[in-house]
Amino acid sequence: MDQNVFDDPRITAVGLLVEAHAGLSARFAAQFEEHGLSPVEFEVLTRLARSPGNQLRMTDLAAQTSLSTSGVTRVVDRMERDGLLTRRACPSDRRSSFAVVTASGLQRLDETLPGHLRIIEQWFTGQLDPAALGALLDGLRRVRDAVHPGATAGSTGSADQDENGTPP
Repeated sequence: MDQNVFDDPRITAVGLLVEAHAGLSARFAAQFEEHGLSPVEFEVLTRLARSPGNQLRMTDLAAQTSLSTSGVTRVVDRMERDGLLTRRACPSDRRSSFAVVTASGLQRLDETLPGHLRIIEQWFTGQLDPAALGALLDGLRRVRDAVHPGATAGSTGSADQDENGTPP
């Protein structure tokens, strides 16, 4: 095998992305644990809080989190038992239901977010100047949309979209 293949910038790019993700994920997980949340529970709360009415259909929540529908059901069941979420029937489709953040879930998120934002600033966004951050966000959205087209399912009007329903 040609040794130069390992110097390929594509391999370097993916390697750096994986390493950065692993480092940030470890820091996030420790901070979430301080607030009694797992990383997936934090993601679910955040996705719901950023959605219109603090709710998403269960199928849209599954698409946004890359969990299976049964995986989302298990997480929502656990979070509902903990009082962080509730389910609401979908008025237009009896087969569907919404996961909705409760006041307790929003409070837990409010308690967790300051530390989470400090970690993001210290270890991620604070490492980049505004132009580099803008370019990174643009690139990550393009990659995300290509590899995970359902990532914004059901979130029209969310903070990750503009008034036309497209990512900024």
